[in-house]
Formats: sequence, structure tokens, C-alpha cells
Amino acid sequence: MPLNSKYLLSRDRVGGLIFLIFCLTYGYQTTLIPLFPGDEYEPFSARTLPWMLTVAGIFLSLLLIVMAQPNEKSGAVIGFDWRLLISFVVLMIAYGFGLTWLGFVLATSLFLLAGFWILGERRKSILFGASFPFVTAFWLLLTKVLDIYLEPGYLFLSL
Repeated sequence: MPLNSKYLLSRDRVGGLIFLIFCLTYGYQTTLIPLFPGDEYEPFSARTLPWMLTVAGIFLSLLLIVMAQPNEKSGAVIGFDWRLLISFVVLMIAYGFGLTWLGFVLATSLFLLAGFWILGERRKSILFGASFPFVTAFWLLLTKVLDIYLEPGYLFLSL
């Protein structure tokens, strides 16, 4: 295989490099997670799962970099729908703010509903059936079964 820019700068390889940088940064951040006294000797701590995700991400990104094909062979999509991408970035930012104000259930349900709408789903049964019941069941699992506290949001705290 000749070494020219067609082989070196394929979309898969550039994506793998970006993901590798992200994973290395995330891996550094996992070392900053505080531990309770004595947790450093435990087999599973607050750092364990993030560390495992870091290792898996680094492995997969290196695999993508090594096995990358030229764009013509990889089947990479040449044209992006930038409007859709920007819509989702704006939606994620709005979700971040909405989570604080509306709480987990309402903000996540509206996020899913809007995401399905942006992707082109228009049937109300799917829009409402795939967002509100799913999020409610997930909220019940997290709060009642796993006993994880999810902030209800400023809107519900002020009632």
C-alpha cells in the first residue's frame, strides 16, 4: 500500500484520531475522580468503570486508525446534513439547561420527543409512546430500584 495522503488522511483515520484524543483526555480526567478513604484498595471504586471505558475507547480508536480504508473503499458518506447536526447540538445544549430547570423526567422526555421529530418521525403515537413511558420507566428504575437521586428540577422544587 503506497503512503500518500489518500491513504493517510481518510475519514475513518481522522475520526479515530479525534476519538483517541477524546479517550486520552477522558482517561486523564478519571484520575482526578476523588475516592473515599480506603477505596484505593477496593477492586471496584468510582474510577473503575471510567477507567475501563477509557481502555476500551483507546483500543477501539487504535483499531480504527490501523484498519482504516481510503474513503472510496470505506463507504464513508461524503455529504453531511449539517442542518441536522446543528439541530442536534442545539437540542443537546437545551437539554443541559432544561435538565436543571425541568428535572430529569420532563427534560429527557422532551429531548427524546424533539429528537424523534428532528429525525422525521411525525406519528404522535410513536413520538409520545417512545418518549414519556420510556423515560418514566427509566426514572423509576433509577430512583426506586437503584436508589439513585435525580434532581427534580427548579420547576418542581418551587411548587
